[in-house]
Amino acid sequence: MTENKIYTRESATVQAEKWQAEGQKIVFTNGCFDIVHLGHIDYLEKARNLGDKLVLGLNTDASVRRLKGETRPVVNEYARSRMMAAFEFVDAVVLFDEPTPLELIETVKPDILVKGDDYSIETIVGADFVIGKGGEVKTIPLVKGYSTTSLIEKIKAI
Repeated sequence: MTENKIYTRESATVQAEKWQAEGQKIVFTNGCFDIVHLGHIDYLEKARNLGDKLVLGLNTDASVRRLKGETRPVVNEYARSRMMAAFEFVDAVVLFDEPTPLELIETVKPDILVKGDDYSIETIVGADFVIGKGGEVKTIPLVKGYSTTSLIEKIKAI
């Protein structure tokens, strides 16, 4: 059941500690993942392949509105959580409402922090924390031509 992969911050922390105690490497990434497209799938698959478990920090609806504007998200947080949890390469989904995922990163303590290559390591929130505890920070090449914003513009033009 996909709902079993949706965690509270507290339960995600307990699960992450359990996985790490078993010697599994935890990869963490985050985002809005509003209208899911090929770019998201490719990115998340590649992120998961960097370790044993993928923890996905998912922006709440309120957080998405603050970042993207009042008309977003198109898909609500419950539906986005369920969709993300349905992917076999996502092991845990955790909603966060803060402006950045830093608190969640500091709680989950991932071994590997990942963002798209539209970021540099120096600009990735939580990079200093993860590197400071001996972890790695990596970027993944994004599939060109795919974005939720461009999909919305395309739909509006129809």
